[in-house]
Amino acid sequence: MLIELLMIKLRSWFRHWRKTILMPLFLASFVTVVWASTPAIAQMQRPLLFPSQPTPTPTVQPSPVVPQIPRTEIRGVWLTFNDLDVMKDRTKVQNAVDQLGRLNFNTIYPVVWNSGYVTYPSAVAQRQGIQPFVYRGSDGHDILADVVDRARRRGLLVVPWFEFGFMIPFTSELALNHPDWLTQQRNGDQTSISGAGEVAWLNPFHPQVQQFITDLVLEVVTQYNVDGIQFDDNMSLPREFGYDAYTRALYKRETKKDVPNNPADQAWMRWRANKITAFMAQLKKAVRDRKPNAIFSISPNYYDFAYKFHLQDWLAWVRQGIADELIVQVYRPNLQSFIEKISRPEIQEAQKRISTGVGVFTGQRTNPVSIRQIQEQTRAAQERGLGVAYFYYESLWDIAPEPASDRQAGFQALFPEPATRLAQW
Repeated sequence: MLIELLMIKLRSWFRHWRKTILMPLFLASFVTVVWASTPAIAQMQRPLLFPSQPTPTPTVQPSPVVPQIPRTEIRGVWLTFNDLDVMKDRTKVQNAVDQLGRLNFNTIYPVVWNSGYVTYPSAVAQRQGIQPFVYRGSDGHDILADVVDRARRRGLLVVPWFEFGFMIPFTSELALNHPDWLTQQRNGDQTSISGAGEVAWLNPFHPQVQQFITDLVLEVVTQYNVDGIQFDDNMSLPREFGYDAYTRALYKRETKKDVPNNPADQAWMRWRANKITAFMAQLKKAVRDRKPNAIFSISPNYYDFAYKFHLQDWLAWVRQGIADELIVQVYRPNLQSFIEKISRPEIQEAQKRISTGVGVFTGQRTNPVSIRQIQEQTRAAQERGLGVAYFYYESLWDIAPEPASDRQAGFQALFPEPATRLAQW
């Protein structure tokens, strides 16, 4: 009824003012009144096809001087070390970004940090003496520069991915050159077993480690025409670690207590998690100071696991405005389990603040995944207003149980229309 009365009033205004130059002013006033007076309209969400500004919340007030990244539907894919053969070849890169563009993808996440090495010519790595070689393309070219250039021409956002975070091989030059940068378990062990095998962990509380990571990140966002930077589940620390001499002394100095023997002690876990969060806030500021509109993206594991076992309090990163984009890795074949994880309240909370998506596993050479499973999980995410990012590129259609044409048709059905993500600078 309110809308009908207002429409009648508008028609009366229009007949009276249509021949005057004040008509635009009255129309603007009318739209403002209707929008503010009608909660049902004011609360409507725009379609995911168009970028929109996040709805402000009472608990997080963004700084007026910090640019806000619009929430948009994520349709991304990771370019991993498994994809190096693609990334090194200019023609393959061009074909890849063209195909992704045709299928209405909008973001790629190329790896730039893995196993203690970078995939681009790095003055930072050279100064540290940690990389006696440089990953180059088949023409001797800069791999990352080529990927960025070709993706940019196709309208795809490029957000380089620091895949290993604080995790490095124990035999890497970085570990050998800087043993004091490593942390350890209570029994003195400096390694743990992960999906990447036996690995060591850089001490996230050590100022030299923090400076090294910061220098690498700033090098990437400064030297390349990228849209942001991404950190995954390894930007963390297994809770069994933190018993090195440096961290013990720091904890003693700040709390006046000795480090607990129990690595799952709640206060000890919270102290370490808060330290990692503080570093991420510092890193976000450094990135934004260098590139004000850069997307600060995170791709962690689901929250209970991330915090309880890896001290990664990513929900605090969202609440404190550190993260601009969240992609939660949910790599599991069971659809019901997948749905349970993507329906968690912390993901719903993140959706209200920033662009939020789900990491979907598309297979490996020894573990193929059907297009049906990919479609079911993608649609489950879409039904909940979530974007998706796929792990990883070659398993989208090149390494798959179905013909490439069938796989590509399957993705075309998932993304029949574009969902443009505009570069923010």
